[in-house]
Amino acid sequence: MKRSPFLLALASLCIVGGSFFIRTAFSSTSEPKIITDTSRYKEIRNQLWSDNDRVKHFPNQIPTDAKDVRIAYSPEFLQGSTFFQIRLKQPPNKIEKLLSQYRNSAKYKYRGGNTNEHINQLNGVPTTFFYTSDSSTESFPATYEILVLNADDKGRPGFKWNHGDSYGVAISSSASEIIYWSEKW
Repeated sequence: MKRSPFLLALASLCIVGGSFFIRTAFSSTSEPKIITDTSRYKEIRNQLWSDNDRVKHFPNQIPTDAKDVRIAYSPEFLQGSTFFQIRLKQPPNKIEKLLSQYRNSAKYKYRGGNTNEHINQLNGVPTTFFYTSDSSTESFPATYEILVLNADDKGRPGFKWNHGDSYGVAISSSASEIIYWSEKW
């Protein structure tokens, strides 16, 4: 019985393609990686981040006087969460001006900590983790003021904050740093 080369090629293609899809579906490494390359800042802020209203408080570009710049961006994966954060060291007078500006427009204010601690306070809302930290710590030191510019609960009764978003800044006068952040889950 003579086999058609076309059928053999098609069968091979199906096996290779099927293997790829099975491996991708069950692979734990298929989750998105956190992007930390600061040269991609403008691309993330202006193109990859899907909701520009939640990053309008971020600088349009990295300021020329910024030092020790760090970013952390995790793209949305399936129905998972996404976050974007940029950490900048700025001159002390600029930090004080930004602190005054954002204190006046903040809807919620916290001192140090992380999102899990903030949401569990009386009338608390989710904030962020310290993704751009120099260490593996997830919490902001007490020297940081976490100022929430907005937080939207998109959960349902019995599942408060199951879905939602929040954004704001974390500022440390003593470190002369500002961290712009936005989270969606």
